[in-house]
Amino acid sequence: MSKKYTEMTIKELQAERAKLAAEYVQIKSLGLDLDMSRGKPSNVQLDLTESLLRVLHDSASCKAEDGTDCRNYGQLFGLSEARELFSSLLDIPAKNIILGGNSSLNMMYDAVVRAMLFGVVGSPKPWGKLDKVKFLCPAPGYDRHFHICESLGIEMITVAMTPTGPDMDEVERLAASDESIKGIWCVPKYSNPQGITYSDETVRRFARLKCAAPDFRIFWDNAYAVHDIADEPDELLNIFELMHGTEYEDRLYYFFSTSKISFPGAGVALMAMSDANLEATKKIIEVQTIGPDKINQLRHVRYFTNAEGIHDHMKLHGRYLKPRFECVLDTLDTELAPAGIAEWTKPKGGYFISLDLADGTAKATYKLVTEAGVKITKAGATFPYGNDPRDRNLRLAPTYPPIEELKPAIHVVCTCAKLAYLNKILN
Repeated sequence: MSKKYTEMTIKELQAERAKLAAEYVQIKSLGLDLDMSRGKPSNVQLDLTESLLRVLHDSASCKAEDGTDCRNYGQLFGLSEARELFSSLLDIPAKNIILGGNSSLNMMYDAVVRAMLFGVVGSPKPWGKLDKVKFLCPAPGYDRHFHICESLGIEMITVAMTPTGPDMDEVERLAASDESIKGIWCVPKYSNPQGITYSDETVRRFARLKCAAPDFRIFWDNAYAVHDIADEPDELLNIFELMHGTEYEDRLYYFFSTSKISFPGAGVALMAMSDANLEATKKIIEVQTIGPDKINQLRHVRYFTNAEGIHDHMKLHGRYLKPRFECVLDTLDTELAPAGIAEWTKPKGGYFISLDLADGTAKATYKLVTEAGVKITKAGATFPYGNDPRDRNLRLAPTYPPIEELKPAIHVVCTCAKLAYLNKILN
């Protein structure tokens, strides 16, 4: 292709559409069944941690350092040496960490529900007894964050993402002007789906955020803290360190998990918070549970040993994922860039690539892609209420399919994006 679509004559565009339409018919005849809809680790990645299943083999190996029998009740906030492991990994005091099951999303949901039922430190009353509760939602963003709000009747306010994180001018304006705004969702490193890492200035502005609500909470979902792909990965400023001990420390709820480090179905999640938040949370969760799965926490400690062990392990994941991201990015550069109708992120880590198409074509592209036998995340999913105001964003997940399936899947996406654009302007 020697010309961008915007430089072509109507006749040239019609010829290009006819060629792509014929190719699309051929693609559909192949009966493809390819899936790149979610950011799941592949079986190869899961096998990297297979020996974790065998580090505990009898009753003696289930004893913790302090003699605790991990098969029994106890240790409400999680196994001490597991908290120390994640403390050293994230540079957060172990005493401020609560360990849970395999899902940090579960811990986020519980945190919001607790706030709805009981309020949080600084709440005049439980959120659920207020006329209205609102959350700021940087978008494109993580669809499951939005589903939490939607399921609990929390109004979502979209805030644009920028190359340095959320539009902080807008975040600061909204947070300071409306006391019904109680929180904001953040994926601060390799954001879902754009792969953006918040700049130092963005993190500092969050750390000193002025809020109308005395019980505002920053939900800091650091899901991809150690999920680097590039040789020179992004660095994220430690917001817990910035806020701990300040007048704003109660604002921060920090989340992390090993879901894409060990096993998504059997990892360890955590929530970190201030001393006051910790004490308030303890009073509620000690009614809810007698303690988490300490056997699973212990085997993570025995397998990884220390923070360096986790970083070394993640280098294996990075070496596996890098060619998959390169495959997608190379195909976009080769097949879609010459048309001049799209742009995309080139993240240094995480699990996704964000593709912005021409306005008004994402839903049509998604429909064509799906009908051709390729599963991708639904158009609009990266925005609150599934409403992408410009109908242009698609989330691509290169991690799960074998690379021999990934190549044809991305080719289908590119073909459909071009066809959707031509259908729009020619019709």
